[in-house]
Amino acid sequence: MPRLAAHTDSVPPSGIRRIFELAHEVDDVIYLVVGEPDVSVDAATLAEGAAAWEADDTGYTPNGGIPELRQAIVDTVAERNGIHTDLERVWVTNGATQALYLAMSLVLDPGDEVLVPDPGYTTFTMNAHLLSAVPVPYPLRPTNGFEPDLDELGRFVTDRTRLLIVNSPSNPLGAVFRRETLQALLDFAREHDLWVISDEVYERFSYGAPHTSMAALGHGAGGASGADGDDERVLTVFSASKTYALTGARVGWLLTPSGFAPLLRSAQEAMISCVNTPAQRAVVAALTGSQNHVTDAATHYRDNLAAATQLLAERGIRYLEPTGAFYLWVDVSHATNGDVAAWAEHFLLTQRVAVAPGSAFGRLGEGWIRLCVAASREDLLEGIQRLPAPDAGHAPVEDGRP
Repeated sequence: MPRLAAHTDSVPPSGIRRIFELAHEVDDVIYLVVGEPDVSVDAATLAEGAAAWEADDTGYTPNGGIPELRQAIVDTVAERNGIHTDLERVWVTNGATQALYLAMSLVLDPGDEVLVPDPGYTTFTMNAHLLSAVPVPYPLRPTNGFEPDLDELGRFVTDRTRLLIVNSPSNPLGAVFRRETLQALLDFAREHDLWVISDEVYERFSYGAPHTSMAALGHGAGGASGADGDDERVLTVFSASKTYALTGARVGWLLTPSGFAPLLRSAQEAMISCVNTPAQRAVVAALTGSQNHVTDAATHYRDNLAAATQLLAERGIRYLEPTGAFYLWVDVSHATNGDVAAWAEHFLLTQRVAVAPGSAFGRLGEGWIRLCVAASREDLLEGIQRLPAPDAGHAPVEDGRP
């Protein structure tokens, strides 16, 4: 048979999915491995989607999405994110996953380099390989509070660097970058003439550390705002999946700078044509209706995080203090013998707890695991109770934190 394209061999498998699939072969598993909200979908949102199906509202929509949804997004990002945009810069996508791939495909040529966070979401690296681009990990270290070091970041820039990916709130870290950090990253991108993709899928879940959208930081260095409150090099990715517990509905959106519309009409047509109509109708209801369901979900995740970190601290297990999303980044290096992926498989098979190995998110994730706290409190605490605590030879860390 004909050979596959050479770049397909470079696409890494997902270490998260490896554990998830293996877990389905085992009985009585506690699932803390994938980012699946454990709350129900708001009834009004479900009703709107169901009504669209019942009315046979199933035809093609404009490539960028139905006008009602695009307008709801324009209104939402203005009110909640400080991004003032228009319909032609809003593109409804098949989840945030397609939005990320679409954005990367617009700005990367084969051989171009893209700066990706390490630890960082696995799709960043996978997409780069699928586009025959080169992912270049930039470190997020415990010694720097898991925020990027701008001096270190500069050493990774070459004449082939085209794109910087930023993810706040972070998957897998559960960290929210400070506004000053995001401004510094945007200034860095301007200095090196880089595109920026800002992945803000977990924007509605931040705890004590306010979320800042990079496109709202304006045009001037040091935080001076431009007239329309956006930036000409930032592409922003959002999703209904986590905020509204609609992971299977597959509705996300990409916000672009001005002038992308003609190109995006063709790109969307080539990739997906459009997102299914009933799902778009449902997300209109989600965005324009009561947000109490989102507030309640955020409270549930925050309370689970508080209970989980208390237990980790009591057991002397180190973790990153979470400020966003619904994940915990936990250090189990005292037990993994330098191979957290193999340890996670063994832990699943022997303790019946599925966790995501940190190495799935980059080289600097070795020795760590990601726990999803979107679970019942009972399952979450039982799963943590089964984690191995440091033995007497490992000094406990104050408050369990780095």
